[in-house]
Amino acid sequence: MSEGRLFERPAEELQADLVAVRRELHQAVELGLQLPETQRILLRELADLGLEISTGTALTSVTAVLRGGKPGPVVLLRADMDGLPVAEETGLDFASTSGAMHACGHDLHMAGLLGAVRLLVARRDELPGTVVFMFQPGEEGQAGGRIMLEEGVLDAARERPVAAYAIHVECTVPRGQFVTRQGSMMASASALRMTLRGTGGHAAFPQNAIDPVPVAAQLILAVQTFAARRLPATDQAVISITRLSSDSAASNVLAAEVQLEANIRTLSKATLETVRDQLPGMLRGIAEANGCTLDAEFIESYPVTRNDPDETAFVLGALDEMVGAERVVRLEAPSMASEDFAYVLEEVPGTLVFLGAAPDDGSGPLHSERAVFDDSVLGLQAAVLAELAWRRLRRARSAE
Repeated sequence: MSEGRLFERPAEELQADLVAVRRELHQAVELGLQLPETQRILLRELADLGLEISTGTALTSVTAVLRGGKPGPVVLLRADMDGLPVAEETGLDFASTSGAMHACGHDLHMAGLLGAVRLLVARRDELPGTVVFMFQPGEEGQAGGRIMLEEGVLDAARERPVAAYAIHVECTVPRGQFVTRQGSMMASASALRMTLRGTGGHAAFPQNAIDPVPVAAQLILAVQTFAARRLPATDQAVISITRLSSDSAASNVLAAEVQLEANIRTLSKATLETVRDQLPGMLRGIAEANGCTLDAEFIESYPVTRNDPDETAFVLGALDEMVGAERVVRLEAPSMASEDFAYVLEEVPGTLVFLGAAPDDGSGPLHSERAVFDDSVLGLQAAVLAELAWRRLRRARSAE
């Protein structure tokens, strides 16, 4: 059997089991950092495999360490665990009914990684090194990856990984197609949280008050102008006002206060610093010119997801051999979405890859109540993850 097909047939034999656990996880969806039922299912699936298993303290993470029968370095494989506060409307017979949903495919991520665990365990004696399996809560905005780093996931094997890989499914990309790129893969995510204050008053007599609502409209327009005129066209940012509310409780009462929040996506630290250093001051100036005050808090969240060029060249070459170059897409530009696998990639060279899981009859977009993923890709996902770890460990050993 060729190296590129080492795990193909065993993965096919696991397919039915992976679909079953994926659908169980889909119905057991939980939110945020505390996912006790999800953790219970993962621990059940990992039991009796001879792994070194640990769980998180500040979050319900699961880390499993597989030590191979031959000496070698460490490779990390990661899956995220949490869902989204979305009421599912897919009509699937295993749809979640809790008001939360795996609308970003994290149930497939967990099941695919469980498959990779089993494939590599079956070849433990030949494995030239160690694999760390990282199951992470809190990807959807709670920075669970950063917390796992703080709790020592990179030292779980008592030796730092030489490489880290993750696969993210995508429900609108053709089934079985792999997509990645070298360098910036996904954007950073930050927020600007603002409170604009006037004086409020009677809606019939605005001249006797300082109404912050029209000033808020000016701020919103200024945000869009900032992105278009203060940032280089070659390194743009996406800045969107995502929250807007006032404290007025009646139609005849002028608001005294307006709350706004801007979501900020950038592809470089330089652009992020420009937005952070200049945008709040510009908006405060507009507020003050209209007799209002503005409190602005800049909140940096996920960094840019950067695929290491060398590791990604290795991944692309391996994928070309495993599935055929016609199914491997080199992305021309990064996505403006974000991923907290970025925290791992800041510490360990590695690669994030997208895998198409579009069903034949179509799907809504990621994060929507109509997002549907074809779980027939699970065997392929498991085989590729296992193959990447296997090849990377063998390459490191041969280089010694």
